[in-house]
Amino acid sequence: MRTIDSIDFANQRALVRVDFNVPLNDSFDITDTTRITRAAPSLKKILNDGGALVLMSHLGRPKSGPEHKYSLEHIVDAVSKALGTDVQFADDCIGEEAFAISSNLQPGEVLLLNNLRFYSEEKAGEAGFAEKLAQHGDVYVNDAFGTAHRAHASTAIVAKFFPKEKTAFGYLMASEVEAASKVLYDPKRPFVAITGGAKVSDKILILENLIGKADAIIIGGGMAYTFVKAMGGHIGKSICEDDKMPLALELLEKAKAAGTEIHLPVDTKIANDFAPDADTDTVATNEIPDSWQGLDIGWRTIERFTAVALGAGTILWNGPMGVFEFEAFAHGTNAVAAAVAEATSNGAYSLIGGGDSAAAVNQLGYGDKVSHVSTGGGALLELFEGKELPGIAAISD
Repeated sequence: MRTIDSIDFANQRALVRVDFNVPLNDSFDITDTTRITRAAPSLKKILNDGGALVLMSHLGRPKSGPEHKYSLEHIVDAVSKALGTDVQFADDCIGEEAFAISSNLQPGEVLLLNNLRFYSEEKAGEAGFAEKLAQHGDVYVNDAFGTAHRAHASTAIVAKFFPKEKTAFGYLMASEVEAASKVLYDPKRPFVAITGGAKVSDKILILENLIGKADAIIIGGGMAYTFVKAMGGHIGKSICEDDKMPLALELLEKAKAAGTEIHLPVDTKIANDFAPDADTDTVATNEIPDSWQGLDIGWRTIERFTAVALGAGTILWNGPMGVFEFEAFAHGTNAVAAAVAEATSNGAYSLIGGGDSAAAVNQLGYGDKVSHVSTGGGALLELFEGKELPGIAAISD
């Protein structure tokens, strides 16, 4: 990959696509600054070279035009703090004010453009919009792994308006691709994949791509019940995609033929309602009563999954083991996080997928005890599904 180390940014304006789609509370305070702090090393390199920064990002999902709650003005102070310098703000990413500021930026100065998705042209990947964005910089840098799977104007199109040698990946993007490549193409054995979440349909392609590559696949969370019911088990009111049961059986057969061991929950913590204070019990996963539903893995399953994780040389984890947002049903996810951290301390390489898995690991305090926590849920999934990411293809040689 061509990274920013190949470019001297002295007296250059760097137009940088970052992923500052950070969570905000009702008071517009950032509740997790991870995406900003992870981007800081790339941005500081450019500033230390004597370059200027024009930062562009999206925030949330505005429906039609500007919305105050999705304005990037809410994150200016946090970006200033992360970079150790005052950040200027333009209320429109392609307005006259924005171009006036960016064209007069001096070395060491930083401009943050407002939300790219206030323009529908961004998601549509329109070349005209990308060309306008390109006018903000002399060099284009993509460090937004979280949006690399989107063929948007700022990720997949804008690079066309710069000479190839004036485009590069930031350190965050490079580290994400390196981590994924290490797991996909050169895993230390045994390679254990841990998958969870609600639906089999969300993980079909990644499961198919991991069969034959992984030595073992652990399946937890709501998606496990589709497999259990397909095998003849009784799952009560647990979440299930009945139309995916034939596919679940097919995946089990493929795994058996490829020598990939599948581990499903043997016991389940059940509830009589989907609520944090519901009545609970623990039963065999294939014997859940009609009016109950599974919301977490049981203790015997935790022991089994932990043993498999501790024996791994490489671990990929994407998806929680239960409804970890409810304390009563967070034991499985907590236990898996602890096991992955312990395996890492014993020498395993661990990659945690974005989204809920990353949130769980960070909330539980294991973020610095695993090898790599990805900033991109969808992007990482698509890499493991074997897809080419538009944001990477746009710059790759």
